[in-house]
Amino acid sequence: MRYVSPNLRLLFSPPLRPTLSVPLFISKPNPKPFSFSTILASSSSKRPRSFSNLSRRSNSTFKDRKGGGRDMTMEETTGQSKDSSSSFGFNKRRAEGRDKSDRPKKNPQLKERKLNPTNTIAYVQILGTGMDTQDTSPSVLLFFDKQRFIFNAGEGLQRFCTEHKVKLSKIDHIFLSRVCSETAGGLPGLLLTLAGMGEEGYSVKIWGPSDLNFLVGAMKSFIPHATMVHTQSFGQSPISDAAENVTAPIKASDPIVLVKDEVVKISAILLQPHCLEQSQIKPGEMSVLYICELPELMGKFDPKKAAALGLKAGPKYSELQHGKSVKSDRLDIMVHPADVMDPPVPGPIVILVDCPTESHLQELLSIECLNGYYTDVSSHLTESTKMVNCVIHLSPASVVSSPNYQKWMKKFGSAQHIMAGHGKKTLEVPILKSSARVTSRLNYLCPQFFPAPGFLSLQHLSSSEGPTLKICESIPAENLLKFTLRPYAQLGLDRSHIPTPMGQSQVIDELHLEIPEIADAAQHVREFWQELKESREVLPTSNDNGVVIEEPWLTEDTLPGCLENIRRDDLEIVLLGTGSSQPSKYRNVSSVYINLFSKGSLLLDCGEGTLGQLKRRYGVDGADKAIRNLKCVWISHIHADHHTGLARVLALRRDLLKGVPHEPLLVIGPRQLKRYLDAYQRLEDLDMQFLDCRSTTKASWDTFVRDGASNNDGSSPQSPRHSNAKNESMQEINQTLFAKGSRMQSYLRQPGSPVDHSAAYPFLKSLKKMLGEAGLEALISFPVVHCPQAFGIVLEAAERVSSVGKVIPGWKIVYSGDTRPCPELVDACRGATVLIHEATFEDGLVDEAIARNHSTTKEAIEVGNSAGAYRIVLTHFSQRYPKIPVFDETHMHKTCIAFDMMSINIADLPVLPKVLPYLKLLFRNDVGVDESDDILDAVV
Repeated sequence: MRYVSPNLRLLFSPPLRPTLSVPLFISKPNPKPFSFSTILASSSSKRPRSFSNLSRRSNSTFKDRKGGGRDMTMEETTGQSKDSSSSFGFNKRRAEGRDKSDRPKKNPQLKERKLNPTNTIAYVQILGTGMDTQDTSPSVLLFFDKQRFIFNAGEGLQRFCTEHKVKLSKIDHIFLSRVCSETAGGLPGLLLTLAGMGEEGYSVKIWGPSDLNFLVGAMKSFIPHATMVHTQSFGQSPISDAAENVTAPIKASDPIVLVKDEVVKISAILLQPHCLEQSQIKPGEMSVLYICELPELMGKFDPKKAAALGLKAGPKYSELQHGKSVKSDRLDIMVHPADVMDPPVPGPIVILVDCPTESHLQELLSIECLNGYYTDVSSHLTESTKMVNCVIHLSPASVVSSPNYQKWMKKFGSAQHIMAGHGKKTLEVPILKSSARVTSRLNYLCPQFFPAPGFLSLQHLSSSEGPTLKICESIPAENLLKFTLRPYAQLGLDRSHIPTPMGQSQVIDELHLEIPEIADAAQHVREFWQELKESREVLPTSNDNGVVIEEPWLTEDTLPGCLENIRRDDLEIVLLGTGSSQPSKYRNVSSVYINLFSKGSLLLDCGEGTLGQLKRRYGVDGADKAIRNLKCVWISHIHADHHTGLARVLALRRDLLKGVPHEPLLVIGPRQLKRYLDAYQRLEDLDMQFLDCRSTTKASWDTFVRDGASNNDGSSPQSPRHSNAKNESMQEINQTLFAKGSRMQSYLRQPGSPVDHSAAYPFLKSLKKMLGEAGLEALISFPVVHCPQAFGIVLEAAERVSSVGKVIPGWKIVYSGDTRPCPELVDACRGATVLIHEATFEDGLVDEAIARNHSTTKEAIEVGNSAGAYRIVLTHFSQRYPKIPVFDETHMHKTCIAFDMMSINIADLPVLPKVLPYLKLLFRNDVGVDESDDILDAVV
């Protein structure tokens, strides 16, 4: 028996393995009716004292939270299936999509601010989204006392602003330098977040070239119209019904004034690929150069000079300060403002340029209206020439390093050039320091489940960079680097806000000081793997005796048969995002990466920032490889926190495989998602095929297999005989799954348009082939209780044959998506190797879980226990729990809490629950809410 330190002995006693309670779902030939009454009663359970403040804030009634003053009866807030074998509490109106009228009516409006022309403080600042992962374009903040402007809103902008305390409610305008997933991927989530703030919600004005219309049209699929009314495009518009359009200039390269007030004038110059007519330009190819000009400020009035020129104190002083000449009171002369005023303070000028290709560069070099801003000696200077103080380059390194671009930069004379395109220098400097710090601590405690981040070494990167031509002096952008515009005396770079790098050793030293016993804990965790190696030599597997047992792993000493002779390169589950609703400092939104190693990979849900999380886990090159090897992306439902990272992933895969023979990526999701993707593909090609989740249910697969078998007569699947058969099968599926009177009717409405199984046939055929190549036996979607067209998924691996000819069953993974506990989920979980279940709320908030059709921690665990799941991984936690959720350890003997970047290898599943108490030790000082100002109470 190994030594256990006194501190740890106190922490982990009494023993962690409790006796099992009676299973929630009885697995017998004639099961008794299933009831959730015991769960509903748990709403009165006591909660940790450290969460008393949260309890006061969060225990509001459904009427207060969602009803907008409308009383909700029990029949409206809970539902009961028609099938008498089960009953459970859920919000029927929400599940059917009829709860919109229950929500407070909001009409987000633009903010009206009283401007301050003198602006005591003004600057531009680099917001380093994507600088460490190269997955999205950095943003730039233009700051004034009473106004804020942001240029570009790539994925991760919300999370960045939360991390660095940039108040989203203060943002007035967002300008896009291009309209694509790289620059605008964060817009959907940002708009939804702003709309949810306060009583009426907030709104910003979105500006972009005419391509913005395509993005707005796509977002209408899942964002309320009122949230997007303040979008304005400029340039010649291909369509006119989406965003309001500014009058196009006579020449495409003429400046378009977008904002002009006492504080700033912002103009846009369109860049299009050289030598292309307007009709030849494809959506997404238009780029923008923005010019931000601050007005000149008058110098200070000097009363001594005025007195010397014979003026008496009085109204004439004011007239002179307003630019009017006056007659002297004592002398026979006219006094002009220049006689009594200090020299005027010049208005600083900032240019932001995004020149994505060499073709755009040719157009940039020919723009005549920029001549008035060139101040180098070769330019023809005039009195109207304006001096540019700062140029921020969003252009890629391949363009910036070209000789022509360098010569163009030199035309701006002494202007400060900041290179904000993706650079190698910032790759190893985490932008999200809070998350990186937590990841480092987790890696120290348990490197097996929390591998070190996969960033490449700087030495490797520097060796891959070729020589670059540098005619013009410039500096690389750094996160939070500022260029001060006012006070004018401080004009120039300000590095004081650049975060100080924190090394791994410093994080661990702090951890040892904070939790002295963590070193012993880390040693104990390492010993689990030695014990696992020894136990595999003696522990029986569940099918050694040839008898099928419903719940073979009720004791921890029995392994499921699928883990016999398992290899580490068979399966790895990577939790990329484990939070709900919106990104926070510590948890990104939903995404699960299923790594099948040499056989490819799948993504289950793809919330905003998924690509960035992949790059943090595997490194830039490793993530690119993962994207190339994707076999399929599966989306559970249409809520934004589950799919708004999809376009960026698909766009990168398209670029990585350009010129390489490949098949379009298959995306499986609810039918509403197809409307969004179809509309978005008018903006940029996503190189994908879509399959409705309803076409991958068990009933649909049975129909497909039956049709395939009947196709042996030689007729094609599209022939009238088989079309009729498919229509009859589809009718049968709808009658059993969606029809009125079935147990699913309460939370999955009869679809407005039926599934066309004949159209799905070739996609199902491709999917079946893909599953075979990936070593999978089945991918089955099943309906769950959350919103219309919400699904969970089952993945089953094919059987294996051991070296001695023994048939070993394949593993089974179940992912719940967002849901209340329901019979369909329990049925799907029977004998699962791993159940990944949402646990949005703690046990004391069961009423809120019912109102929003989510699950509590206890409910999720009891679903897994009743279905005989071997391991349960809880995820999708409310962002009110910033680091670790509140949970009761009583029934956690087969369960673990998920964290971002957690990587669970199938060979390590026996160890998984044993790590949980040590994770609780790691976060023992973090139980409570520390982000209350940044968390929105808007769980979806």
